[in-house]
Amino acid sequence: MYKIVRKRELNSIVTYMEIEAPFVARKAKAGQFIIFRVDDKSERVPLTIAGYDRENGTVSIIFQKVGLSTKLLGAKNEGEYIQDFVGPLGNPTDIEGKKKVCVVGGGVGCAIAYPSAKAFKEIGVETDVIIGFRNRDVVILEEEFKAASDKLYLMTDDGSYGEHGFVTDKLKSLLESGEKYDEILAVGPLPMLKFVSMTTKPFGVKTIVSVAPIMVDGTGMCGSCRVTVAGEMKFACVDGPEFDGHQVDFDELIKRNSLYKDLESEKHKDHICRMQKMADELIK
Repeated sequence: MYKIVRKRELNSIVTYMEIEAPFVARKAKAGQFIIFRVDDKSERVPLTIAGYDRENGTVSIIFQKVGLSTKLLGAKNEGEYIQDFVGPLGNPTDIEGKKKVCVVGGGVGCAIAYPSAKAFKEIGVETDVIIGFRNRDVVILEEEFKAASDKLYLMTDDGSYGEHGFVTDKLKSLLESGEKYDEILAVGPLPMLKFVSMTTKPFGVKTIVSVAPIMVDGTGMCGSCRVTVAGEMKFACVDGPEFDGHQVDFDELIKRNSLYKDLESEKHKDHICRMQKMADELIK
């Protein structure tokens, strides 16, 4: 069992947690992920590591409460426990050998982009960061990104905060203005990763994307996280989760990721919150 030592609501749907997991914290690096289960009847869900404290033996995760499992996790409080917290899994971000990079994050994907930006900055890489959100109400980690970047560009779809537009608008503007990057690292929803890759390709800038396909075991055995890269089948859990964005078949991956949306909706509709059920019984 793994103890929740800290919990903070970043906005109405995004939650930050620190989990006591010393063995994971000891080996964790930026870009890797964990798989959690809330209890012994729950599904296995991957979440990218948002941070770690080796001294205190904790690992940070940031998640959006959209599916059944993340809502169950979000209902947990400090001092409570979850069943499983396995990791670190996957390959870490390759931070060596670069002089200047641009890290691009979208929505909750910014939580994943942050540790990589921080890792680049800590070894002296000039680091520009572009983060994008729907509106001001859902902005997260702004101060953290300011500390982890040389230049921070914050975009909102509706212009309610920062600059008006998408992350791809700012990225294209920077590249057209003559900014030279050794690498672009993009983290966020698959459609965003697709369009970031399409934006950078004409400029010939190496673009790495962190993908989040359907995943079950996290060891490459089940094959559910397969991704076609340069015409070859790869497994995100062991070969990734970061790949060359110009080589990923995004259309195939987006289609595969939507396979279970109807089933998830049905499960959520039929689910009865155990806490609410207990409260109802007490009232009776």
